[in-house]
Amino acid sequence: MASNQHRDKDIMVDIPEQLNLASFYLENNIERGLGDKIAVYYKDETYSYSQISSLSNKVGNILKELGVEVENRVLLAINDSPEFVASWYGVVKIGAIATDVYTYLHEKDYVYFLDYTRAKVAIVDLTTLPRIEKAAVQSKYLKHLIVIGDNNYPYLDYNTLLDNASDQLEVETTKADDVALWKFTSGSTGQPKAVPLTHRNTYYNYHTFGRHILRLNQDDIVLAVPKLFFGYARDISMLYAFAEGAANVLFPERSTPERIVDLVERYKPTVLVNVPTMINAMTRLPHANKRDLSSLKFCTSAGEALPKELYTRWMDTFNVQVIDCIGSCELCHVYISNRLDRNKPGSLGQLVPGYEAKIVDEKGNELPDGEEGILWVKGESQGLGYWQAYRKTHETFKGEWVDTGDLFRRDEDGFYWYVGRSGDVLKVGGIFVAPLQIENCLLTHEAVKEVAVVGARDEQGLIKPKAFIVVNDGFEGSEQLAADLKNYVKNNLAPYKYPRWISFLIELPKDNNGKIRKKELIELDNQHE
Repeated sequence: MASNQHRDKDIMVDIPEQLNLASFYLENNIERGLGDKIAVYYKDETYSYSQISSLSNKVGNILKELGVEVENRVLLAINDSPEFVASWYGVVKIGAIATDVYTYLHEKDYVYFLDYTRAKVAIVDLTTLPRIEKAAVQSKYLKHLIVIGDNNYPYLDYNTLLDNASDQLEVETTKADDVALWKFTSGSTGQPKAVPLTHRNTYYNYHTFGRHILRLNQDDIVLAVPKLFFGYARDISMLYAFAEGAANVLFPERSTPERIVDLVERYKPTVLVNVPTMINAMTRLPHANKRDLSSLKFCTSAGEALPKELYTRWMDTFNVQVIDCIGSCELCHVYISNRLDRNKPGSLGQLVPGYEAKIVDEKGNELPDGEEGILWVKGESQGLGYWQAYRKTHETFKGEWVDTGDLFRRDEDGFYWYVGRSGDVLKVGGIFVAPLQIENCLLTHEAVKEVAVVGARDEQGLIKPKAFIVVNDGFEGSEQLAADLKNYVKNNLAPYKYPRWISFLIELPKDNNGKIRKKELIELDNQHE
């Protein structure tokens, strides 16, 4: 049996004992003469590296004045803006821990995050303030609320504080293994949990994935579809891009296909940080093939596997190469990825240099190439476990290895193919069925815009596939269309895999990262039994 423990190639990352991410990603640009270079495009404004550095210094001084110390957590609930960038780096500069959270949560969610992080200080903007101020009065730990924007509220005013703060700040001498940031799980099976990540973790992933796969340079401009609180987007556009002296494009509004295409045509970015849901939506735009995306060298895709059919449709529409990849907050960022020069559409690529992986059965025994099993990964970007979750930590972190909980197979060329989440796989007639395979099949039908497949029980109590579908414009959910779609799956997959039931929805429930919340669909199905 061939070992599944292997690397793309050996790579040595020299990690200094003393390391501060703000120094490495931001201040290094000043030292190498790039202070006047544009770092951020925002609406009609531009911000140079020197300006972002100065703003972050002021934020750092403000936080220190308010009593924030090394290792204290600071909550950021800010929409994408220069203020987000400056605040994030300001936190890290003083050795505190950046805990950035989603900006469109409910009051109860912010109560949870304030208590969970025990942040003394929160920095928010006017869009998040109405919900956070209600949460703040319930927090036992929050001492100061800083508000960005025209502040007529009885809280600390961001701009006033900036006006009175010094733009000179000595970056805290932190160790490589000091915690720099928290990344939160999606919370699909409960409340989000944080993975504390050190300065080492993201530094390592930049030198493996950022340098060897993305290969950004000073001339690049990065536009991200997901918002900066989503670590996948933040790390590429605000960290890895800055490491090379590149720029990013920020916008505070929600991402829509029309807005993304407009921004590409306006700012001419070279890299688009994307997700499959948006890739699908952009290809469905009226006259999509007439839109000018020629500035793009490539786009990345993560969050979920990109079906081959969708990859082909994107290429036919825009002719922009896609680097499909997978990562996790447990390992900081991406560990398996396609490359511009090594790409198998439908796969998630090969190991990123510096990482190891193996595919195992339920008992942890390695499986040979071609067999489906659970993916385990190891690398020096591994986080410190889950905050306040001992049992969950030990279920996932197996010494040097991280049990991803994802089902994969690896082919003879070392490309990894996503099968589904280990808990999502259905057993139909004694045979395992991956919902993802059914979903990918249905997505090739012209009527299907979005789809999610879950397990449902028939009259005998046996589990069978059920599909929830959002139809494309020009189509209407009906019994006839449901019958056509069932036959379509039967004709393209093994007949036993077809969905026994099809429900048409206006939209699918999604979390803040754009992932479909299948748990809600299962609950919805149970309510109608």
